[in-house]
Amino acid sequence: MSVDTATVAKIASLARIKVSEPELEAMVPELNGILAWVEQLGEVDVSGVEPMTAVIPNTLRLRDDVIDADPLTGGDKRDAVLANAPAAEHGFFGVPKVIE
Repeated sequence: MSVDTATVAKIASLARIKVSEPELEAMVPELNGILAWVEQLGEVDVSGVEPMTAVIPNTLRLRDDVIDADPLTGGDKRDAVLANAPAAEHGFFGVPKVIE
């Protein structure tokens, strides 16, 4: 796949980027080089390679899921929290109906 000046101008227009004629001419070989490199990547045999999310193995640091771990933010604070609610209904925040 290759691009020409008209294609680069169309891309610049869609991206709402003002590009002068000399800049358009300079971008054509750059974009063609990028597209050639992407095509070259498509030719690489990756049949035995597993997909990965990062180049190094990552493990998440998780905390224990403990209720009442912090006395200020732990559980059993429903009544104190709902005391600030404009409308509390059945132990939950009451909100106005949006969809009829």
